[in-house]
Amino acid sequence: MSIAILIADDQTFVRTGFRMILDAEHDMRVVAEANGAEAVEATRRLRPDVVLMDIRMPRMDGLEATRTLFAGGCTETPRVLTLTTFDLDEYVFDALRAGASGFLLKDVPPEQLIAGIRAVAQGEALLVSSVTPRLIESFVNDHRIVDPPPAFGELAEREHEILTLIARGLSNAEIAKECSCPRRRSRPRSRGSSPSSTSTTGCRPSSSHTRP
Repeated sequence: MSIAILIADDQTFVRTGFRMILDAEHDMRVVAEANGAEAVEATRRLRPDVVLMDIRMPRMDGLEATRTLFAGGCTETPRVLTLTTFDLDEYVFDALRAGASGFLLKDVPPEQLIAGIRAVAQGEALLVSSVTPRLIESFVNDHRIVDPPPAFGELAEREHEILTLIARGLSNAEIAKECSCPRRRSRPRSRGSSPSSTSTTGCRPSSSHTRP
């Protein structure tokens, strides 16, 4: 079954470029292109699996559009993958708090965009690798109590444990070693700069082997 995708961006050439990339994939289909408020209406009507959401759009920006979607009105709320040209921490935090499942920069290679859409469609969380260290640092240093994004509560116990290992700075290979089982898929994950960075593990850390 193909992944239904809605592209929300105010620039026609950007939407056209994304459509060309995604339509070339056998398991993806673009069901609509829109911007701002139009994206909210189209999402509620077409119920895509994934929304590629630009942040800076006129009338209604991507953050407000994402909040509106998660505030209600959709029978099945889609996964939102935020795309932006600007690598700004406040955009990342606001997007995740609004309910987005992931955050990527628009200049990522096509193969990373495609892999990111597949990951988000399968329920995984996704962050561009350059953002992850800053996000973890902010989480550690910020003592304010904030509400986690809605998707955070959907994580299973195993996924919380894997996230803890990621927060400790372990690589995918180290996580696999920390877990006494073969490497499989894990979530959430961060995107690296090469295809090999997508390899992850879905196992539970071994109680007999701990790292300092």
